[in-house]
Amino acid sequence: MPTLAPEEARRRFASATVAYLATLRADGTAALVPIVFEVIGDRVVSLIDPKPKRTPELARLRHIARDPRVALLVDHYEDDWELLWWARAEGVARVVGEGPEREEAMRRLRSKYPQYEALDDPFGDAIVVQVARWSGWSAS
Repeated sequence: MPTLAPEEARRRFASATVAYLATLRADGTAALVPIVFEVIGDRVVSLIDPKPKRTPELARLRHIARDPRVALLVDHYEDDWELLWWARAEGVARVVGEGPEREEAMRRLRSKYPQYEALDDPFGDAIVVQVARWSGWSAS
C-alpha cells in the first residue's frame, strides 16, 4: 500500500473536481464541507459562490478567521479496490475579499468549472490555502 510522493499527491489532488475542506470549530472539533477548487502552485483556492446558502456568515470563514489551520482531501473510489487513492493538502488558509489574488481565483475557477460561467455575481470571498504538506496513498 504505497504512500504517494508529494509531487504525485499534488498532481492527483489537482486532477479532482471536488475536495473536502476541514476547518476547526471553536471547541476544537473538525468541520467538513465539500468545495470546488483550483490548485495554483502550492496554493489551493476556492470561492464562496452565489448559490443559495442558509446564511452569508459561513462557518468555514469564521473558523478560518479564528484558526487558519486547514486540511483538504480528495479521493478516488472504484469497485476495483486496486484503483483506490486519496490525496491531502494541509496548510494555512486566509480569506481574500478583493484584489488580484481573488480575481485570479475567479478566472481559474471559471476556466475549470463551466457552471461558474452561468452564475451571476456577486461571488463572495476567496479562500486561499498555502499548502505546507502534500500527502496521499494509493492501493497500487
